[in-house]
Amino acid sequence: MRRVYMDHAATTPVDPRVMEAMKPFFSEKYGNPSSLYSFAQEAKKAMEEAREKIADLINSSSSEVIFTSGGTESDNLAIKGVAFANKKKGKHIITSSIEHHAVLHPCEWLEKMGFEVTYLPVDNKGFVSVDKLEEEIRNDTILISIMHANNEIGTIEPIEEIGKIAKERGIYFHTDAVQTVGKIPVDVEKMNVDLLTISGHKMYGPKGVGALYVRKGTKITPLIHGGGHERNLRSGTENVSGIVGFGKAAELAAREMDKEAKRLVKLRDRLIEGALKIENSWLNGPRKRRLPNNVNIGFKFIEGESLILELDFSGIYANTGSACSSKSLKPSHVLTAIGLRPEETHGSLRFTLGKQNSDEDVDYVLEVLPNVVERLRRISPFKKDFGEYEEALAKEQSHKH
Repeated sequence: MRRVYMDHAATTPVDPRVMEAMKPFFSEKYGNPSSLYSFAQEAKKAMEEAREKIADLINSSSSEVIFTSGGTESDNLAIKGVAFANKKKGKHIITSSIEHHAVLHPCEWLEKMGFEVTYLPVDNKGFVSVDKLEEEIRNDTILISIMHANNEIGTIEPIEEIGKIAKERGIYFHTDAVQTVGKIPVDVEKMNVDLLTISGHKMYGPKGVGALYVRKGTKITPLIHGGGHERNLRSGTENVSGIVGFGKAAELAAREMDKEAKRLVKLRDRLIEGALKIENSWLNGPRKRRLPNNVNIGFKFIEGESLILELDFSGIYANTGSACSSKSLKPSHVLTAIGLRPEETHGSLRFTLGKQNSDEDVDYVLEVLPNVVERLRRISPFKKDFGEYEEALAKEQSHKH
């Protein structure tokens, strides 16, 4: 059976070149980079070289790159760290309703600590309104956190415009760039960001390692205290092998990203066009200003979990845009935020393409997908509900006219 992995937004395979770069630091060059002797300094040197590579990828100074365990820790450090360091100035934070839970949950926790958070709505394509954001800024606003691109529907937000406003108003600006670094150009200077989150395993590096860009002069409090590693912002012996792999992944991305993005856009668009030929389907998110590898398609009358399992039987590995396994559970907050009815969120499917994917993979998906959708619709418990809802909606609209 053919195997087609199309869930690269969840994680990516480690590039073989990354694995080779990491190997010596498990059993040959295993020194603690904080030690002074030469053997340990080999590890220190490799770690700093990796830091330079990551800094080059985002156009920052290497001294502004702080290594963490991944995207979730970086988001938490950015949001909680800035909030607590600047609480005397104010306790108001602005974010969006479609952020990753690594941003939303820290914000919700801060609300319990006495902070106020404004959750900006988005339009039906997932875009934050710059005008609305500007309206919500207050004298006590200390942080704006808006993701660079959404992990579910691929929407690329107007980060440069938001960053300009934040800079003019003297407000710290953080962006979760986990889904963009290594896929599309990221430049912290052009974006006017003060803090930026990166994850190694989303860009063909290892799991368990990430980074937070912290602009020089940013007032931030650490979450982890100890020996003062990482500019006193993240204590703990560094994951040297992971950092080396992360650095190698950044080096490869800098060299290969543009060519790969163009290739992926062609595959993405062909997959979108083919999937939309299926009756009662739609695209979640925009056609343009979209991640080069993201395809999120909705299908009426289908439950998303069943769709994933049926595709799995055919060797196709994708993800659902809905976090529910039954109609009684909460649907995806992203799909709800863009205006989908709860019933519609059940049938959304996310394909995220990567280096391994080919034209033949897209052909295979487009061969299998229509049959799976048709089979599930024949046994769907949702079709009756949809029919009744749409009939009532049509009657309501006709009365209005």
